[in-house]
Amino acid sequence: MSNSVVNAEENTHVLSAEVLITTAFQDADPMGVVYHGNYFRFFEKARHEMLEKIGYSYRDMMASGYVWPIIDTRVKYVKSIPYDHTIRVVATLTEWENRMRVDYVIYDADSGVRMTKAHTMQVAVSIETEEMCFVSPRIFTDKVEAYQHG
Repeated sequence: MSNSVVNAEENTHVLSAEVLITTAFQDADPMGVVYHGNYFRFFEKARHEMLEKIGYSYRDMMASGYVWPIIDTRVKYVKSIPYDHTIRVVATLTEWENRMRVDYVIYDADSGVRMTKAHTMQVAVSIETEEMCFVSPRIFTDKVEAYQHG
């Protein structure tokens, strides 16, 4: 599933994607609740789908000469998620000029109740020099802007 929202003020498309995931038994702790560390796998699936929309997968990143390590995360666990439960994970790009910030919301797929909200921040690092970039590379920003005005 994908989500493309048009911002009426700027007439741009917000880069966003969503995935449906049914949690597995191995995702849960002994109490049957999804272990907090597994949420990052869910975020990753949605982020991957979002970046695929602009043709900037992890292979594309490396081919362009950059890696994008996560430098900061924040997660607010609103409601616990049990195993064998279907969730909808939405990832939205909210910053891209100097770093990549992706905001996430996990919803109960059936009721629409928000269960978690989070964000990750990533920065571009040159593969050649191993130096962090203080401005996102044009290969990335051009793709985002082309999608927005698409």
